This record gives sequence, C-alpha cells and structure tokens, in this order.
Amino acid sequence: MDLTPNALGLEEEILSAITQVVKRGDFVLGADVDRLEQEFASYCGVAYAVGVDSGFSALELSLRAAGIGAGDEVITQANTFIATVGAIVAIGAVPVLADCDVKGAPDAGAFAARLTERSRSIIPVHLFGRLAEMGPFVELARKHGLTVIEDACQAHGATVARRRAGSWGTASAFSFYPAKNLGSLGDGGMLVTDSADVADAARALRNYGQRVKYEHEIGPPIGRRLDTLHAAALRVKLPHLDAWNALREQRADLYRTSLEGLPLSLPEPEEPGRHVYHLFVVETEQRDELRSFLGKQGIGTGIHYPIPLHLQPALTSLGYGIGDFPNAERLAATSLSLPMYPHLPLDDVLHVAESVRQFFGS
Repeated sequence: MDLTPNALGLEEEILSAITQVVKRGDFVLGADVDRLEQEFASYCGVAYAVGVDSGFSALELSLRAAGIGAGDEVITQANTFIATVGAIVAIGAVPVLADCDVKGAPDAGAFAARLTERSRSIIPVHLFGRLAEMGPFVELARKHGLTVIEDACQAHGATVARRRAGSWGTASAFSFYPAKNLGSLGDGGMLVTDSADVADAARALRNYGQRVKYEHEIGPPIGRRLDTLHAAALRVKLPHLDAWNALREQRADLYRTSLEGLPLSLPEPEEPGRHVYHLFVVETEQRDELRSFLGKQGIGTGIHYPIPLHLQPALTSLGYGIGDFPNAERLAATSLSLPMYPHLPLDDVLHVAESVRQFFGS
C-alpha cells in the first residue's frame, strides 16, 4: 500500500487547512472537529458524529455511551482485528466470540447461538470493506433486546440500497488510521449515531467526563479526543472518498478478471458500493508459498489476520481453543491480501495477477 498519492494530490489543500488551524490556535476540539462531525454524520446518513482519537476509542465509547458495562456479554466474530474485542475488555464487559461464515462475514445465526441471559450487545464487523447483511442482526437485536454496535472501521462509504455503513446500529465506529479508505495524517476515529443521548454521553466521555470545563459528571475520566489538525485534513479528504472507493472497486474488478480460472478463492462480485475494498483478500491452501513467491518479485502482501482472536495469547483468559471456530481458523491459514489502494496503477494490478498466474503455472 502506498499512502502518498492521495495525500500529495491534495497537498496544497491539506497544508492550507492545517495553516488555518495554526493561525486560529484551536488545536483541541476546534472548529474543524465540529465541522467534520457535521459533514461525516451527513455523509453516513445519521444525526450525530463524535470525533475521537482512534477506531478503538470509537468502539469503546460506543459501548460505554450505550450503557454496556461490567459483566455484560458482548458477542462479536472471531476473525476480526483485536481492537474489536479490546474495546469490550476495556469497559469490563465479557467478549463472547462467534464463528464467521465461510467467506469471513459475520454470521447472525452463529451470533444467535451464543446468546445467554447476560447478552447485552452484538458487534458485527464490516470486514475488509464489505457491508455485512445487517437485516438479520437488527432483527436479532430487536427480538432479544440487544444493542447493535457496528464495527465499520474498514468500511467508510460502503452502501446498500443507498444506506451507508454506520447507519444501522445504535452506534457505529470508524477508524481514520492512515491506511483506511478515509485516513488521517495519524490516528483518529469517529463514533456515529442517531441517538442524541448516545452522542451527548460520548462527547462527555471523550473529554474526561465533562460537559462544562472542570465539572466531571461521568466516568471513567478518560481522554479520547480527535485532534483538530487531523480533522482539518480529513475534511479535505472526505469529498473525495466516494471517488477513491470507486477506484478501489475498479481495481478489484480487474483483479477478478485477471485471476479467473486459478485455484484461488476470490471476493465475489457485489452490487456497486457494497464492498469498498479496504483490502482485496484471496484464499488459497498454498498461501504461504504464494506469499513467498510474490515477495521475491518485490510484491508486498499481507495476512488479515494470521491468528484468529480465540487463539491470541493476550486472550487466553476467554477459554477458547483450537477447533472452536473452524471458519475463522481456516481463513487465518489461507487468506492473503493483495496490493490495494485507490491509486494503485492498473499495470501493477496486471503485474500482480500475472505473477500469481506464474506461481500456479498458468
């Protein structure tokens, strides 16, 4: 992934926006934070957005602001980034893992099978940029009195029937880590919601529990604020997000065409906007050999993720073991992320595809 093309393409606008922040001196919760919150909420089709310092914090404050706390069980999938579970642990709740479906998407049936009398919330993850089938999760939550928190940290702009990722849950979390579809110049995140109460609580929580300076009403007294400088850069980038996502889809389509017929599982074609291809992930039993072959040709690849959550050393206290989540374990052993970013030259896509074909002797 090369992060420089979209930043350099907007260099003058970004530098101008940063200069205005410097001139105003409103570096913490400044005017650009307020404006970005309004613009991003409008973009997602929700009423409120609250800028925070990371996607992890967006998840954590989504749970806290929705009233989830110590001892509550929160169900999520075993094949996501550890921040999803980390946020649950941070609030003292109990992470309950469920297997994904065969393609790695969250499985509402698997979530339902993990329900107990202590279940309070579910967190489906829009993994790799594909908007999950949210209808079954919304219905599951309605039936059992659960709170839906969307982990949309990889799915900025993903859309189904003109409805964006982030607009389904009680609250939803986005990350602005630089490599995301909408990335900042450092870490950052956003909580979005249609609930005035959740938004109000999240704004207080991100700022040491205060609505009025030095009057700390709610705890814990933590700082999770989005820097104004990052918000200024993000405001420059946001109007370009849909165009960048379309470029990602174009490259994904070219990969599919160029890799057709190989013993390789590819992301399935989707209606436009459903999958914004934060990552382009293929599956093969020869994953490690293919990765080594491509690396020797100077082609960088990634694995998302090589160890499923239930087998992570930091989460052994959850009590899971090998074989508990077969789909997640299989994907951890077979998935490979090929180069993907909006300005990836099309000739490079073809070169990667040709190298993959060479590996398979095609």
